[in-house]
Amino acid sequence: MATSREGIPEWKTTIIVSTSLQSHKAIRILSAQAHRIRFSDSVHFGAFIFPLSGTAFLLVDPQDLPEGSGESGVTERIKTFVQVHRNSFLLLFAPFNGKKELETLSVIQCRFLGSNLRVLPVRNDDDIVSGMLTIAKATSRPLSDSISDRMSEARAYIIDKSPVWEMLRETVLLKK
Repeated sequence: MATSREGIPEWKTTIIVSTSLQSHKAIRILSAQAHRIRFSDSVHFGAFIFPLSGTAFLLVDPQDLPEGSGESGVTERIKTFVQVHRNSFLLLFAPFNGKKELETLSVIQCRFLGSNLRVLPVRNDDDIVSGMLTIAKATSRPLSDSISDRMSEARAYIIDKSPVWEMLRETVLLKK
């Protein structure tokens, strides 16, 4: 693995992308970072799939959504995307946080409340790439194991050093 300027190993992965996004700026950014991009007609329109981390992202522009709360083709697309992908994220592309964008975000969150869809508002192409890579890297196998180990160590340290846990231990010992 190559290393960056700070000495931290760079993370490279394969990404399966919808052919509808071939000319998108996010693809050029990912390619410049030396990620392997594979285009496919068989994935959802506007989808990025990270097979090694098991995450999928669907890029949606709020302008594609209907004005009212009625069902649309985009809503149906999101619904089938959530049904197909267990670990799914919606990249809601909203360059400005105006009233319409916030209402759209609220409608989508309410509509898919209780599903496995997480909504990630993004403002530009750099946010799209950064958000996807951060989530995919954190959920990829070697790093997710490392994060889990560090969380277990932190939990053990807190339990060992916490005054509350010390008080509880003393209380239990006094009752015996």
